[in-house]
Order: sequence, then C-alpha cells, then structure tokens
Amino acid sequence: MSTLPNRSIEISIEMTSFTREQIRAYFHQTSDLYESLFEALKSDEAYYIKPINLRHPLIFYYGHTHTFFINKLILAGLITQRVHPQFESMFAVGVDEMGWDDVNDKNYDWPAPSAVKAYRAKVRQAVDHLIMSMPLTPSIDWESPWWPILMGIEHERIHLETSSVLIRQHDLRYVQTSANWRPCQLVNSIAPANSLVPIPAFDGVLNKSPNHYGWDNEYGLSNVQCPGFQAAKYLTSNAEFLRFVEAGGYLADQYWPEEGLAWKRYSHAEHPEFWVKDGLNWKLRIMTEEIVMPWSWPVEVNYHEAKAFCLWMATQTGQSVRLPTENEWYSVYAHAGLTDEHLSSGKHANLHLDHYASACPVDAFAHGDLYDVVGNVWQWTETPIYPYDGFKVHPLYDDFTTPTFDGRHNLIKGGSWISTGNEALKSARYAFRRHFFQHVGFRYIVTDTPIENNASHYESDKQLSEYAEFHYGDSYFGVPNFPKALSDFAQSQMQGKPSKTALDLGCATGRASFELAQHFDHVTGIDFSARFIGLALKLAQQGILRYTMVNEGDLVGYQERSLRELKLDEVAHKVDFWQGDACNLKPQFTGYDFVLAANLIDRLYSPRQFLADIHQRLNIGGVLMITSPYTWLEEHTPKEEWLGGFKQDGENVTTLDGLKAVLGHHFKLMQEPTKIPFVIRETRHKFQHSLSEVTLWERVL
Repeated sequence: MSTLPNRSIEISIEMTSFTREQIRAYFHQTSDLYESLFEALKSDEAYYIKPINLRHPLIFYYGHTHTFFINKLILAGLITQRVHPQFESMFAVGVDEMGWDDVNDKNYDWPAPSAVKAYRAKVRQAVDHLIMSMPLTPSIDWESPWWPILMGIEHERIHLETSSVLIRQHDLRYVQTSANWRPCQLVNSIAPANSLVPIPAFDGVLNKSPNHYGWDNEYGLSNVQCPGFQAAKYLTSNAEFLRFVEAGGYLADQYWPEEGLAWKRYSHAEHPEFWVKDGLNWKLRIMTEEIVMPWSWPVEVNYHEAKAFCLWMATQTGQSVRLPTENEWYSVYAHAGLTDEHLSSGKHANLHLDHYASACPVDAFAHGDLYDVVGNVWQWTETPIYPYDGFKVHPLYDDFTTPTFDGRHNLIKGGSWISTGNEALKSARYAFRRHFFQHVGFRYIVTDTPIENNASHYESDKQLSEYAEFHYGDSYFGVPNFPKALSDFAQSQMQGKPSKTALDLGCATGRASFELAQHFDHVTGIDFSARFIGLALKLAQQGILRYTMVNEGDLVGYQERSLRELKLDEVAHKVDFWQGDACNLKPQFTGYDFVLAANLIDRLYSPRQFLADIHQRLNIGGVLMITSPYTWLEEHTPKEEWLGGFKQDGENVTTLDGLKAVLGHHFKLMQEPTKIPFVIRETRHKFQHSLSEVTLWERVL
C-alpha cells in the first residue's frame, strides 16, 4: 500500500457547502502530493533532461502548476501582485503533443530546483492568504471567486498524473524508488481468461450540476442512447495483448489504419511503450523501476495499438470487435451500478492513490459482473472529444478544451491508479492525441452498432464566422436580427397571398430560409458560395453550429448556436440548400410564391440579367422582395451593370430608379420602400451598422 495521506475527492464531488479550512486542506494536500512526486528524481540533472523530446523537462512541470495559480488569480482580479514575473512567464505555457514529430528545441535558462521549491512556497503563502481572507460564499459556481482556487488545485492534480508518466518515461539512471510511492506487489499472478458480458440497452441524460467542479467540456446536455452490446469482463491484460505481439501484430500493416500506420512507421514500435525485452523475458517499466512482467496487470498502450489489437482480434474471432464509444462506456458504468460517492471511499477501485502507486491485476476490483469499470488504468474510447449541447468556454481558461475539438483527440474514461480529484469522477472528460502515452489501456466490446459521429468542429474562417454571428448570433445596439426581421416583414405583407413555396437567393448561412419555413410549406436556399451552403447544410442536418468570433487580434471567443434555441428545429425539414448562381439558375428552381433577394443585387456580376429573368421563377401574383444597402463596388459588379448610384445625362440615377426600369415589364411595386437596419460584428470593438432598403414587387405578367 502507498503511505501517502488520504486523498479524498469529496470537494470535487459536491461544493454546495464547504469551509475555508476544507478548501485550504485540499490545496495543501494537493501541493504536498505533487511535491512528493518529484522526490522520485535522483538528482538536479534529472530535472533538466527531457524524458521525451515532445515535452519540456520536468523542471518546467515542477514550477508550472503554481505559476498557473498566480496567472489565473491575476486574470480573475483576485490578486494584483506577481510573486515572480520571470517564472510566471517561463513556466506558463507547456508543450501540447500535437504531433509525434513536433520536436521543440527551444533553449530555456531554467532555474535550480531549489529556487522553484522556494517559489512554490511563496505561492502557497499567497494562495493561503486568499483562502483565509476571501468572503465565504454559500456555493461555488463559475462566477464564484472560489472557482479559480479550485481550478488551480484540480489543474495540479492533472499534472500529478501527467508528470508521473514523464517520470515513467525517464531513463532509469535519473529516478529512484520512494517509500511514499510503492507499487503493487502482485506481479506473478496468472492473468484471468477474458470473456464477454452482455450490456443491456441504456438511455440516460448527462447534465452536470453547476455546483460540482468540472472543466468546461463536462457541462451542457448530452442524451445517451445505446443499444445493447457485449463488453469484455476484464481490461485487456498484458498476457492477452502478448498474443497480438507474438502473432506479429506490429508487423502486419492491415491492422493499422492510416494514422496509426504512420505513427508505427515513425516510431518503429514493436511492442507496448512500457514493455522491456530482457533476453528471452519481458519486464515492465513502472514509474521508477523495471519489474518482472506482471501478466495479470492491464496492458498500457496508445489508441493506435488498442485499435490494431481490436482489428486483429476481429479477424481471429469473426466478431465485430472494437473499442467502446464514450456513451457505451457510460452504459457499462450504469450496468455496474457505480456512483462517484460509492467510489470515493477508496475500497472499490484502484483509484485516487488509495491502494498502489501502479496498476494491479485486472481481477482485483469487481464492479458487478465486470472488473475495473473505473480505476487501475484509463480506457481508450472511439470518441473524439466534442462539446455537449450548451457548451461554453470558461473565461479564465479559454484554451483548456477548444484546441482539442479537432477530431484528433480521443476521450479516455474511468481514471487510473493515480487519478485524483476531478479526474476520478464519472463526468471527467479528458482527451489526448491518439499516439499519446498515459496510464491508459482498454476494454474491448463486441457490437454491430456503428460508431456515432459527434461534430466538434468550430468554424474559424473569419468571413464564415462573421456571417454565422450575423445570422444566428446576438443582437447588437438594439437592432433586431436582420434575417428574422426580413422574414417577419415579408409575412406581414403576404397576407391573403399563396404561401406554399419560397426561394431565398443569396441565402448565405441560411437563417432567413429557416425563418421563412415557419410561414411556407417549403423553402429553397441558394447561394453562390459553397462554404456558406456547407455551413447551412451542417446546421440543418445536425441542429448545432459552432464558430469562433474575433475579439481582438488573435484572441477569439467561442459560440454555439442551435436551431432548437431559436425555435427553428421543427421547420428544418422544410428547407433545402443548394449552391447556385443567381444570374444563371437551373430550370428546376421555379414555381415559387415568394422570392427573397436579401443584400444580393449589389454583389452580383450581372444584376440586370438577374432582374430580367427572375419573373420566370415566380408564379403570377407571387412576390419578389429585394433588400440592399446599395453599396455598389466595381470589385463585385462592373460599373456598366450598376442599377444606380451614378449620373446619367447630368441627372442622378438611384438604384430604385434602376429597379423600376428593369422590373417594370413584369412587376408592380407594391408599396413605398422601407428601411430595415442591420449590424455586422467584426470584432468586440468594431461593428458595421447599415440600412437595407426593402422593396416588394408583385408579378403581374
């Protein structure tokens, strides 16, 4: 057993009632635990030698977690004085292992470990003072001044685990054993034969309470709907994985999808990272030593290796073997009847350091008819991390999760022997690149259910993001949403007229098309830009749109909009989107009762041709609605095509004059023009405020 002090996760579970003494004890316990980890380094030299090229040396991580406290507390306005400005810059930003060949060769003038230790003591004093002097609030939520305190504590507990992996990857000559970090002694036990356990269908709702500490990606709403499947009774053991190694699994490219194959070829991997070949025998590298291979312990591999094993096993068994998705892991968790409170006692899982400073046999901790549903080692899933509905970025740590919403960071679930605090909770959602090494293994499942594809991409193209905000975002300066205002105005003028079909030309990202669908049986949206149409289609299909907004310079904010919150989800099926040229529409786009051309004519290469032909798209009695701020520019429209905004024979010609001249052959102007304002946000401090003139034309011939 480890001799480190009690590591309760009580504060991470519930924060509706607490004392400042509890918070202070949690802070001290975390800091003491973290510093004790670095006792595993044998010498000062060990702090400066990189365990792997893709990471900083361990001196960085020794200082980083307390630098994080100061930087976040300053950002939150809770303190104004820095403890050590140089350290708080040097230790601020880590290296994200975004690619296995992204070697960072920067040189740093690292301080002595003793200097960092002294710095950590000063930070502890500063945080202590804050904890003991801040007004006590009845509960903690995102707005509470206590939130950044807990953020700093939980952040250090994350680095407790990631730093332990770096120590495990360090050369043995730089590390030493410690009485406080004793591994499991059950190394010679025989691995149990794995078998399959039926997991029934499961429906549930994930909606983490705002009074429970968590990272931004844990909040929001997620509906879990999983058909039944079969799950391995045990995590895959070293013995079970040995069959794959001995069968030549690392040599057979067919078991390695493209990304995994590229990693395997680059790394020249022939076996798991922590396996050590010793003559004819195998050893296992644990944190500070090599031990005789414990075949009954779970194998620890990256996603690519776990995936390859599943593909190999599928060929051996003829079954559909794969890794579980995140939702399937929740199904397993529910089947086991587990709760965070049940596990916090430390008796029921190899979790939060209550047992060993290593993994242990896969049959040591039963959870119903399964083992190690949580604890021992993390478990890879097939799910790239994605935001739940309603996801919001915490302003104090805006880049904690969003850089991982790229489809390349897969979720790991369940925690490991060294997972403490928030990491040990069911709701924890940590994701790493698929080549990443952690204390992580896997449980395979057998199912024919396809892997769900959860969209996580945030649109970052500046123009697309501006249009997304213009159509679906906030209103500014009291100006109503422009596409909705156009739709409402059109509806008010269409009383008594047919309303079966509508055409939204120049629909951009589609808001007006959805709004019109509330009044028409079917709406077609057409835009020349495939990028705009792609975004509108994604929203129609998935119901959710995510994009970044420029705040200033390189600083961005993250937005999520949904058709449901706009009360448009029930009409989405009535809309279809097409890429097309308004000046050269395909023949099938005809027979409409209403055509909207919003802010379109002054962006066309031939507005005269468009207006001369548009009557062919409308039924007799149908209405054409044209809106435009009349910003004629030669970069969009040759000057000879301008409808107005010039002098002719010494007289002013307005766009309305031009509209009357071209449309008069087939349309009558229904009423005097009106003006509808709109605002386009460019940055937090720059907006375009414009007036669009609206004219309504009824087709008479």
